Amino acid sequence: MTTTPSAPQTGAVRAPRRRVPLWDNARFACIVLVVLGHAVQRLTYDSDIALGLYLLVYAFHMPALAIISGYFSKSDSPSRRQMARVLTDIVAPYVIFETLWTLTKWLVEGQANPNLTQPSWTLWFLLALALFRLVLPYLALLRWPLVWTVAISLAVGYWPNIDSTLSLSRTLGLLPFFTLGWWLAHHDIVARFRLLQRRRLWVRVGAVALFAVSGFVAWYFVDAWRAVNLREWLFYDEDYATLGGPWWSGALRLALMAIALVLSVAFFALIPRGTYWWTHFGQYTMYVYLLHSFVLYPFRETGILRNAEPTWLWLPAVVVLSVVIALALATKPVRTVFRPLIEPRPAWLFADPALAGREGHRSDPTGSRRPR
Repeated sequence: MTTTPSAPQTGAVRAPRRRVPLWDNARFACIVLVVLGHAVQRLTYDSDIALGLYLLVYAFHMPALAIISGYFSKSDSPSRRQMARVLTDIVAPYVIFETLWTLTKWLVEGQANPNLTQPSWTLWFLLALALFRLVLPYLALLRWPLVWTVAISLAVGYWPNIDSTLSLSRTLGLLPFFTLGWWLAHHDIVARFRLLQRRRLWVRVGAVALFAVSGFVAWYFVDAWRAVNLREWLFYDEDYATLGGPWWSGALRLALMAIALVLSVAFFALIPRGTYWWTHFGQYTMYVYLLHSFVLYPFRETGILRNAEPTWLWLPAVVVLSVVIALALATKPVRTVFRPLIEPRPAWLFADPALAGREGHRSDPTGSRRPR
């Protein structure tokens, strides 16, 4: 949900909930960065500028998306309806798209390894969302949940048996950001500090300067980042030993988490607070997330972006293309065609078929509630 419910009145009709544009704008900006990160990947092998941009994006965009998801998650004991939504909104689309990716790999590459425990490409975040929601009620029972989740994130890097199976390594690695989002909502931080109001000019200038400096550092020291394989560290997907890290690698992850947090704060500071023609697309980020990989797959497999010269032409083109893809995949015609796959309502799956149809197609797994 993106609004604060009005106080209940006996016999009165509940007032409509007001959407907060900031969150829809932030969701859409995040999903554009997701598409951009995947689109620019092939350019990073031959372009230092592209790799610098890639590292900057990956330093914070998934932590920021996890924060948003946590902000709109509930820590109460889940109701039957909420439990059913985990199955309909997350698990069912995961199974559907994992099956589609298996078929795609078999048709294009001539080989496939059907395995629901090893998510294909972008699908890991669906499993992460499901696990986030399952563990949140237990985390909320603890004192200092943020401290515990940071400790978990640091510790899992030392355990090689926690890997990409069921995206567990990434899920636990990013768990502090999801928990932070819930904590911010739980303590009403946004309202208490009036963060929805217009930002002061110095805040926006400072955020832009921070990204400019970060981008420069990512590009200027790009050879050093290649040497230490920084991109793999930003995935939260491998244990420290596999990454070749020292015994104190937990401190390195903690530093990367701090950088992600600072950049996320700057990112949210730059997000517009008003409503624009593209704001409502933030309600449909799951369509972009699940479909954009199929759009990019031909570029990924044909190698059209490898050795793409000159970079000054290709890189801006890929940035513009990423925005266009995100906009196109969130449009109504695309949603109409792919809704049965992305928002399935398998009534046959439940002992109580009504659980599958509750609330129609109004919810996004990242927490957005759409108007009736």
